[in-house]
Amino acid sequence: MQMTYVAASAARAQLFTLTNAQGMRVTISERGAALVSWWTPDRYGRMADILLGYPDDDQYRHNRSYFGAIIGRWANRIARGRFQLDGRTVQADVNDRGNHLHGGDAGFHAAHWEGEMAHGGLTLSYVSPDGQGGFPGNVAVQVFYQLDDDGSLSIEYQATSDAPTPLNLTSHPCFNLNGGSGDVGDHMLQIAADYFLEIDPAGIPVGRTAVGGTAFDFRQPAAIGPRLRWPDAQVRLAGGFDHCYCLDEPEPREAWRLRNVARVVDPGSGRQLHVATTEAGLQFYTGNGLEGVRGRNREPYARHDGFCLEAGAYPDQLNGQHAANVILRPGQVYTQTTVYRVSLQA
Repeated sequence: MQMTYVAASAARAQLFTLTNAQGMRVTISERGAALVSWWTPDRYGRMADILLGYPDDDQYRHNRSYFGAIIGRWANRIARGRFQLDGRTVQADVNDRGNHLHGGDAGFHAAHWEGEMAHGGLTLSYVSPDGQGGFPGNVAVQVFYQLDDDGSLSIEYQATSDAPTPLNLTSHPCFNLNGGSGDVGDHMLQIAADYFLEIDPAGIPVGRTAVGGTAFDFRQPAAIGPRLRWPDAQVRLAGGFDHCYCLDEPEPREAWRLRNVARVVDPGSGRQLHVATTEAGLQFYTGNGLEGVRGRNREPYARHDGFCLEAGAYPDQLNGQHAANVILRPGQVYTQTTVYRVSLQA
């Protein structure tokens, strides 16, 4: 694995590129610690970028689609942006239908991280100040990216805080394994989960439901496109999929282990994506809000042009029975590992 970087002015973010023996190239920006592109061969050796994204740093400063970014302090949603912390009510920023989403408008995805190539990969560091997004405590975060020769891109997170604060981080790459030659309707998806979280019209979980007999049953591989057309009330409500799958009970972090949780295959290119994580939840999102978003392509993106598999805690877990498990306290270290591996179907 090799690394290069492109220097920029102080006002602009640096770009770093990781490569491997297969000829894969993963470019990462200091803006939002974002995955900007991932060039990888198909079964015929043709290279394509399997990530959706923007053409320049200016758009990543705002990144309303969260393309490729590290999300924090809280990934996903908090109902009304409000939660209890040690007996007091905390009000976080609200930016999505009256709720908190993905750290608010000034979340980690919009921040300038400091990148350094070391230890066979790329480390990006950021300090989130007390009060950012309405959250207490100064939080120091590091994210380490490493691309291996087997096509595995590992993302290792570590964070500490000087005051009790909720912390739930994720990576938000938006994939299209055919390289943008079409939407993701023919992608075959498999998720190792028996339950998912139903949502209300604002995207807040209202209950845990078995996937059996529903459009959400991906325990065996199934094409995404036909499931988008099922007469399912939850699919209609979200305009597609934007739901958390329950991989495990949301136990204390020290009990978690890295395990394989999802697989996606593009039949046309032969590319397949494997997802492994230490996290309890996996948000499956089918790009329902991509319509009209101007990215790198000549034409604007369309709905369902990409998909996300975002590993993290459960959405709105702060307002549930497992809230204590997502509070980071002084002296503790938040850790998480998620691995995206791209290979070719046998």
